Amino acid sequence: MQSILLIVFLPLLAAIVVGLGNRALGNTVAKSLTTGALFVSCALSWPIFLGFIGGTAEAQVVPVLQWVQSGALSFDWALRVDTLTAVMLVVITSVSALVHLYSWGYMDEDPDQPRFFAYLSLFTFAMLMLVTADNLVQMFFGWEGVGLASYLLIGFWFKKPSANKAAIKAFVVNRVGDLGFMLGIFGTFLVFQTTSIPEILAAAPGMSGSSIGFLGMRLQTMDVLCILLFIGAMGKSAQLGLHTWLPDAMEGPTPVSALIHAATMVTAGVFMVCRLSPMFETAPVALGMVTFIGAATCFFAATIGTTQWDIKRVIAYSTCSQLGYMFFAAGVGAYGAAMFHLFTHAFFKALLFLGAGSVIHAMHHEQDMRYYGALRKHIPFTFWAMMAGTLAITGVGVYWLHAGFAGFHSKDAILEVAFARGTSLGTFAFWMGAIAALLTSFYSWRLMFLTFWGKPRWADSEHIQHAVHGQHENPDEEHGHAAAPDLHPHEGTAGYHPHESPLTMLVPLGLLTLGAVLAGWVFSHAFLDDPAFWGDSIFYNEALVHQMHAVPLWVKLTATIVMLLGLFGAWLAYIRDTSIPGKFVEQFSLVHNFVYRKWYFDELYDLIFVRPAFWLGRQFWKRGDVGLIDRFGPDGAAWVVAKGSVAAKKVQSGYLYSYALVMLLGLVAAVTWVLM
Repeated sequence: MQSILLIVFLPLLAAIVVGLGNRALGNTVAKSLTTGALFVSCALSWPIFLGFIGGTAEAQVVPVLQWVQSGALSFDWALRVDTLTAVMLVVITSVSALVHLYSWGYMDEDPDQPRFFAYLSLFTFAMLMLVTADNLVQMFFGWEGVGLASYLLIGFWFKKPSANKAAIKAFVVNRVGDLGFMLGIFGTFLVFQTTSIPEILAAAPGMSGSSIGFLGMRLQTMDVLCILLFIGAMGKSAQLGLHTWLPDAMEGPTPVSALIHAATMVTAGVFMVCRLSPMFETAPVALGMVTFIGAATCFFAATIGTTQWDIKRVIAYSTCSQLGYMFFAAGVGAYGAAMFHLFTHAFFKALLFLGAGSVIHAMHHEQDMRYYGALRKHIPFTFWAMMAGTLAITGVGVYWLHAGFAGFHSKDAILEVAFARGTSLGTFAFWMGAIAALLTSFYSWRLMFLTFWGKPRWADSEHIQHAVHGQHENPDEEHGHAAAPDLHPHEGTAGYHPHESPLTMLVPLGLLTLGAVLAGWVFSHAFLDDPAFWGDSIFYNEALVHQMHAVPLWVKLTATIVMLLGLFGAWLAYIRDTSIPGKFVEQFSLVHNFVYRKWYFDELYDLIFVRPAFWLGRQFWKRGDVGLIDRFGPDGAAWVVAKGSVAAKKVQSGYLYSYALVMLLGLVAAVTWVLM
């Protein structure tokens, strides 16, 4: 198990060497070092994971060094390896290694490749540190590390104002969530007098029913702690309310999007809730909040995905929606199902993002799907890879054969377990998840039909070249189009022909396709039905699993039925009769604008938080700093000195009799003062 040290620290070592060496190393050396380190970490991670699958591995803690000894606060730097960690290790290292390899082709023309690959490896190290943490402080170190790395990667093209804004937005929104996470950690230490995760989880049941003072009220201790911790998860995993940073993260290069959305940052919140699941099981109010927020996010993000034109933004909102599934699974107590969907989602979501990157690469960095069409014959490998990802995310499978793509096994299980829970919140989550599954099928097939079927709607080469690096913050505003669908903005090839991506990009697509096809079928028993697999790494509710398998047949078939309805709706609107979307928008313009503008969350936050903050800042600046401090401070002192020097200048005439008179007057005044 000492291999865990290499798994975690090889990416860090590669990031340091390449980051410091930078262009002196050259592109090839920098890429080889970072990619090689990740493939070694990946190769070492899979045997650990398969060992837990086969029952030959045991949970261990590998000490690294002593860290803090301060009174009651004592913790070391140590790496915990159990089943939950092993699952995250293969997810992180596998996707990150393939993203590194994919970036060889995608970033080939970028002049700052060493910096990019150093950031990628640093991102991977931070996430590995998070999932191997044995105490909450170490987890917080990794938690903040992925926040820093995401800021660097989202704003990688720092000369673009939109990229800088997106990076700052991600950083600031996550700081809001991290405040809750920090308060949760402080409160947990206050209650348990330790930051050791095993000790906290062992003592958590004993705190059930106790109360604590918070905000002037007496509240249930475990509910307060778990809600604060979950607020941190809401920020990292982009749940409703703290989700606004995730779509703007598309300003980073496409490989960054794949890494953030599939394997690293956004999964941190789900992992944390599952890691602390024994705590959450003692906090029914907190679990209800997790269920409701997850179900609401699942539906909310899916609605927005149906209206977006940017291919990456569609997949980004899909991530937000799928994270909602994971959270409401955890909220109803099915932590194994939540982790199973995290596992399968990593493969098909990375596949979809990297497939979208291959399409963007083929179309000279154009991201607006209205400028695609009929691409399946020009980029066939990319087409079949994205087809596999689409079949996986929409949950295509046959119930009676228990065979299907990855999402069929994991997403369907989440819907079944939510229904089996039998509570009002569980039923709410089931129906929200079912509606989201219908919308997921619709926007996923909409993406496929707009991209690979229909007539070629490619823009002229000048327009495509204008879309440098594919960064349209708002495609409709960039191209001067109304929000209403227009599927024929530029018909005809105009002498331009799309091309398939290089081998370094296609090999990762092929490997991820295997994951999207097989991950659900191969690992469903271990994740869902084998309590021995999980051991003590999460709270496993065996009775709930039995109830899940006993739900009515119509519940088991719901996901398949809504998937077919979504497929039919997308085919009808974007293949059979392409005038339908325009007619719908014209008829229901208010609804469309509401959804297309992302439920106006950005505008609302701008009105409530951003504008008042700027107003307050201007008041402090103009009236406080300039009007008060500067006026009576440095500016006032300068004014007094200037006026005083003018008066003193008049006294300093240079005539001897003037100085004699002043001396005489001073002498008379001194004598008078002494005599009086």
